[in-house]
Amino acid sequence: MHACGCGWCECMHKCACVFLHTCPSPAKDLTAKERSTLSPELLTRSLSDPPAGKDPQAMRTGQRQNKGMRTRLGCLSHKSDSCSDFTAILPDKPNRALKRLSTEEATRWADSFDVLLSHKYGVAAFRAFLKTEFSEENLEFWLACEEFKKTRSTAKLVSKAHRIFEEFVDVQAPREVNIDFQTREATRKNMQEPSLTCFDQAQGKVHSLMEKDSYPRFLRSKMYLDLLSQSQRRLS
Repeated sequence: MHACGCGWCECMHKCACVFLHTCPSPAKDLTAKERSTLSPELLTRSLSDPPAGKDPQAMRTGQRQNKGMRTRLGCLSHKSDSCSDFTAILPDKPNRALKRLSTEEATRWADSFDVLLSHKYGVAAFRAFLKTEFSEENLEFWLACEEFKKTRSTAKLVSKAHRIFEEFVDVQAPREVNIDFQTREATRKNMQEPSLTCFDQAQGKVHSLMEKDSYPRFLRSKMYLDLLSQSQRRLS
């Protein structure tokens, strides 16, 4: 049984250990009194230096992956499909945003996937829904590509392209999107000379995946139906 006496916490703790493969460093486990006996140099080294024989770059990559996994594990106990999840991440304050969202606008989200993506509240609602399915990285990648296309500085374009590739496209990226091998490798090749269109193929694949898979489920979800119901009640 876990320290708090909760079987669920014990299960979550074990899952985290299995997936993250991390162990706290000895210095981190010391009491305040014990840590005070260490020299500042030794304490700093024990907390920050990579283990002997470990590649620092590989360690940083592992830390990025672990951060993504911790985020997913943290969501396990909060997964739900309700309108309240949507209002929690609205661009505006929830009550004000819901008042601004008309039934007509919310209904139009069902016209097409692109209509949904063109509406800021539609994007917020869809993001909240994807979080319940642990697949929000697909939308985040699509949005990152849209923002990337607005880049005008050549220097910034290159750095942004590599950042997006490392975060979403590369194998075992912390927020890796679901694309085929050919698309991934074609995008990797584009990184040699990044351009405003270097992610077009990958972005198109992700858009198609969301449109055919996640979007229909969103329209049938309790979250969307509750949202429609609330907007209709305000009119009555």
